[in-house]
Amino acid sequence: MSSTAAVRRLRRFGYGVFYTLPGGLRRRLVRLIVGKYIVGAVALVRDSEASGAGRLLLLRQPPGVGWSLPAGLLERGERPIDGAARELAEESGIVLRADELSPAVPNAVIHSRGRWVDVVFDAAVPASSTPVTVDGAEVLEARWHRLDNLPPLTPPTARLLSHYGIGPYADYPEVRA
Repeated sequence: MSSTAAVRRLRRFGYGVFYTLPGGLRRRLVRLIVGKYIVGAVALVRDSEASGAGRLLLLRQPPGVGWSLPAGLLERGERPIDGAARELAEESGIVLRADELSPAVPNAVIHSRGRWVDVVFDAAVPASSTPVTVDGAEVLEARWHRLDNLPPLTPPTARLLSHYGIGPYADYPEVRA
């Protein structure tokens, strides 16, 4: 077995164990490793060819209960825009330069309940000619979804998308608090 295959299997095992832990325990483990506020970078990737309501790239991650956006924690000293590009490439295989992302409005969303901040960036790519690949460990599936017919979203994703007028909570401003 090649070392790359062994690393891939080890990552798959590690993510599998991590995602079987209760949510509260997962958050505590992350908080032990990072500072007081967790800072993440999120990519809202839209299909530039879509007409009508448009389409958005969503990911299904373990345990596969709902769909979410390409996102992840920033590495120490990493610029949020670089983190968003890195996470997008790692989780979906879509490689964009930082200058191909633009700050979303609002650019930062503070989640006071979970003590984390998401720095959000927009991108548009042609879905028909942009290959999407997942690793099967951190991400089980990636797919384009119509904005007017979204699949079940994770609660944090639904709350985040409400800041952009998207998803089931778009008409409920109290959800954003």
